[in-house]
Amino acid sequence: MTRFEEILTARSEDLLKTLYRSASKQDEPAATGLARTRQIAHNLGLTYPQLVCALGFNAHIQELSDVLAVLGFSSYDALARERNLAFVTDIYQQLGVKDVLAIYLHVTHNLPMLEVIQHLLERRLEKLEERIEATVNSVFIERYKKEMRAIYNDGVAQIEFAEKRLSNTHSGFRALLNEVALIVESRLIPVGDIFFRDSILPEEKRRLIIRGLIPRALVEARLADASIPAQERKVLEDQIKLLDA
Repeated sequence: MTRFEEILTARSEDLLKTLYRSASKQDEPAATGLARTRQIAHNLGLTYPQLVCALGFNAHIQELSDVLAVLGFSSYDALARERNLAFVTDIYQQLGVKDVLAIYLHVTHNLPMLEVIQHLLERRLEKLEERIEATVNSVFIERYKKEMRAIYNDGVAQIEFAEKRLSNTHSGFRALLNEVALIVESRLIPVGDIFFRDSILPEEKRRLIIRGLIPRALVEARLADASIPAQERKVLEDQIKLLDA
């Protein structure tokens, strides 16, 4: 377990010991505010964004009001603001992808924190996808894929989130992620519901069939609909032939 994960998941008493021990080792005890917080982060071997997210997403920090002042925060709300800013804007710089994945896994066990993440998620993904469009960096893209898989697989995503992502039919990111398959595998939306939607592209349906996510009976039922587009009909008929081969 990394130091980040230790602080993120620590109980109140362990958190108290760790933070006071770190605060007592400061080179500049008189430092206050942001400078004090950065010193404590350094003593813990963390970056500032790592510290505010590990603390801020650990619900037990709310029980330790006296510790917040030691950390350089005037209140829990002050910490929460810094946490939210770091989570939304730090895209794999000082807050690594492993840290983000640890946060997603952790908050699913605490409903109030899960709701915070769900509230922040859209803004984070906007920043993330803007960065991908600007850089087209393969390493960055792989981290993005890992993060999106965690969002669906760990139970962070809600139906409303999935529906909004599906409404953007021609999104390059939806194709990049094979996001329709992620949604089907997460079971947020029934597979039959998704497969019968005209807004799901023929290529997306082909991928679902290839991955074994669509029963043959559903493909045949879809083909029985005389109104489906010609392109989709051809794709589905081709897949039926392959299933018969």
